[in-house]
Amino acid sequence: MSIKKRLLLSNLAMIIIPVLGFLCIEILLGYLFFVMGNADPDGESLQRFMNYRMVAILLLLIITNGFLTYFVSRTIIKPIKRLNEAAEKIKQGDLESSIHSEKKDELGQLSNTFEEMRKSLIQANETQAKYEANRQELIASISHDLRTPVTSIKGYVQGVLDGVADSPEKLDYYMQTVYNKTDQLEKMVDELFIYSKLDLDRMPFQFDVFDIYAYLDDMVEELTFQYDEINFEFTPDWGSIFLVKADREQLHRAIMNIITNSVKYIDKKEPKIKIRITEQNEHVMIEIEDNGSGVNKSELPYIFDHFYRTDTSRNSTTGGSGLGLAIVKKIIEAHDGTVWADSEQGQGTTIYFQLKKGEQK
Repeated sequence: MSIKKRLLLSNLAMIIIPVLGFLCIEILLGYLFFVMGNADPDGESLQRFMNYRMVAILLLLIITNGFLTYFVSRTIIKPIKRLNEAAEKIKQGDLESSIHSEKKDELGQLSNTFEEMRKSLIQANETQAKYEANRQELIASISHDLRTPVTSIKGYVQGVLDGVADSPEKLDYYMQTVYNKTDQLEKMVDELFIYSKLDLDRMPFQFDVFDIYAYLDDMVEELTFQYDEINFEFTPDWGSIFLVKADREQLHRAIMNIITNSVKYIDKKEPKIKIRITEQNEHVMIEIEDNGSGVNKSELPYIFDHFYRTDTSRNSTTGGSGLGLAIVKKIIEAHDGTVWADSEQGQGTTIYFQLKKGEQK
């Protein structure tokens, strides 16, 4: 029953009960005094009747008022008080007390709304704690990764200042090393900047519909020129046109990050990378397979985490910021796609990702 109906019934009862009670008292007292008691309707008996009637009416009003007050308190005031106590606890940061209600009235709905808010706050706090832990991990990883090239640069510059590079050959070597370390540092900062923008949803995306076959064919030509020692296998089926909806620039970044990661671990004797396209229901799946050292099965779920490296040492000769595949994941997820990996140690790794099909305009 709604609160409005309860209040209406309470007000009606406040009128009807005393009226009915007054009539009952009038009849009962009249019967007792003048029928059963044979009282004289004049004089002292009438005065006593009037006094008893007044007392009975007052008692009736007190009882009626007390009952209705209890009814309103139990059904309206008590739930409001409970809600107020819950709000005070929430204000103080206590989110452990449930305020769920089985009632279907307005206060029950309000209580359940408070309960949903409480659950949302708990979830928000957990998410915030997770983000805070990730932020601290990110800061620690950044500090560690930036310190290595900075320390190296400082050491070589100090060597030049101290005259350790006492020949043109040594000086060239020192300066080239400083340049390489600076270039490495610049790439790390760039990747960190890109990852931060993606993580904060501040990276602009310009989605377009285009043929993924032609797009990848152009990329393979670019990659063949950049990595002339690697055998890229990609045979487009020019009889088919697979349209996808994607951001060309960001997709290029994601694929290049996958290729760069594959190049680090590829078989140095016979380096080979295969690129395949598979049509699915509402998606197009792209596979990029290398013949590198592979990844342990236990590590596969983590290779797309930021700053995760399969190398046990941070000073791996493969270098890198540890953000490449994390950026890939952010970009593909921004396309409403998914990315995952499969690998066999000693046989290589395959990265899979899906893109939504596009419609011809």
